[in-house]
Amino acid sequence: MAYEKEKDVEKFAEKIDFENTSISVGVYSYDEGDAKLGISRENTKEDGSKAFSKLGRMTKEEAEKVLPVIQKALEQM
Repeated sequence: MAYEKEKDVEKFAEKIDFENTSISVGVYSYDEGDAKLGISRENTKEDGSKAFSKLGRMTKEEAEKVLPVIQKALEQM
């Protein structure tokens, strides 16, 4: 079964900006399935362009700012 964008419903989304990166927290439901939490990172390159990257690890500052947003997202699930 191929992915169909129109079946992917965003129920919650919030973006936290930092100096050279941002972390997005969202709740998504595909094809009326269970709601799932999504967390992604977007880095700003030296030329100003943006690129998604694996979230991997977070600094303490990032985790402290992302945690309340995750709590808000959980309320939407």
